[in-house]
Amino acid sequence: MNNIKLIIEYDGTNYVGWQQQKNGITIHGVLTKAIERVVNEEATLQGSGRTDAGTHAVGQVANFKTKSDIPVYNLVQAINTYLPKDIVVKSAEKVPEDFHSRYSAKSKTYCYTILNSEIRDAVGRDYCLHYSTPLNVDKMQRASKALMGKHDFSAFKSKSDVISSVRTIMKMEIKENGKYLTFTVEADGFLYKMVRSIVGTLLEVGKGKMKITEFKQIVKSGIRARAGNTVAASGLCLLEVKY
Repeated sequence: MNNIKLIIEYDGTNYVGWQQQKNGITIHGVLTKAIERVVNEEATLQGSGRTDAGTHAVGQVANFKTKSDIPVYNLVQAINTYLPKDIVVKSAEKVPEDFHSRYSAKSKTYCYTILNSEIRDAVGRDYCLHYSTPLNVDKMQRASKALMGKHDFSAFKSKSDVISSVRTIMKMEIKENGKYLTFTVEADGFLYKMVRSIVGTLLEVGKGKMKITEFKQIVKSGIRARAGNTVAASGLCLLEVKY
């Protein structure tokens, strides 16, 4: 039995998310069907994590086990033949039998993009959040330092069904590139809608509605009601999963 690791890129605009579900078309579902057509057997596809409806990825990782001996290069080409234009397998490789795309992961990196401009864009509108209010990037950068390290991130979660809300953020970077702002976050794991909630709260700091000291207190408090809104999924992209 061969264990195959895939790197996948997708535009999540037309999907209800990664994870297979009954209420719409998912990345997982479409990709699984393509794989099964190629290997001619049932495939159990394991993803590194779920992405929400409208969220994108350039470095999603998944793995599946198969009896097929199709060379990995040919496997990539064959699977892509059966995929729509908004999903593509970038690479494939054989990995040890105990490799699991989710449980073997050491960290994940997400990027959230904001178009901070009075006028919205037509091209690229599905890959960013249009935010017309002027933002103080320096204040957001200073406030974001409070997120670094190991904390209970209950203030930025949208579900209460996790055993622990403790996560470790290794990188929190906010960069300004013309009219675009990018929030890049690397952590050993993420709570449901955690990045989008963090960005929504930092925007309150950036527009002067929240002080840096208040943001720090929210991080420590673990109270979701004190944090900002959860921003739209379209600006979020899974960049990389490290093992």
